[in-house]
Amino acid sequence: MNGIRLENVTVFLLRHGHTPETSAGRYIGQTDAALSAKGIRQAERWAEWFSSVPLKRIACSGLKRSADTAAIIGRRNGVRPVMFPDLKEIDLGDWEGLEFDYVRKSFPEAYKRRGEDMAHFRPPGGESFLDLQKRVVFRFQELMQPPANDMLIVGHAGTNRVLLCHLLGMPLHNLFRLKQDVAALNIIAVRSSGWHLEAMNLQWPLAT
Repeated sequence: MNGIRLENVTVFLLRHGHTPETSAGRYIGQTDAALSAKGIRQAERWAEWFSSVPLKRIACSGLKRSADTAAIIGRRNGVRPVMFPDLKEIDLGDWEGLEFDYVRKSFPEAYKRRGEDMAHFRPPGGESFLDLQKRVVFRFQELMQPPANDMLIVGHAGTNRVLLCHLLGMPLHNLFRLKQDVAALNIIAVRSSGWHLEAMNLQWPLAT
């Protein structure tokens, strides 16, 4: 457990709510997209659900979609979220905001290399998923230092996936096998035997 000695702590790892860019077919990493009306409703539903959970801490990234989701939940539950820049989504550099098809057609070799080496490939001016994992795991371990209590982390698709890969001992090449829908929840239990993923990609309180 990387030196951490905790038991009976639960971490709720939530992806932020829906944004207008969610289904745009573009590379959206650190673009500071705001929640849509749907995303606000999703956050409100989770706020209601978390009202029965004794959260002590809420952590989020500095991007609006994460911070606003956390703020809505925090207001309902009397917990003020704390922002951590190293929980931001992956930096996609020059690919930020570009359509998937445009990158595939305009930069075929780079597009192919990224698919073949998901862990290490960096778009020009951007990060690899390994870079992302290093900063996210560092922050997670800091958050889990004793005395840690049940907490909510409002992350992003990429940040959640690389953290789950780390906790599960999965290679980063397989990170897209872990589905992370908008406003979906993962539940991680910390026990004496290690990390236990109790639930993944749950959407209990959300409207269909």
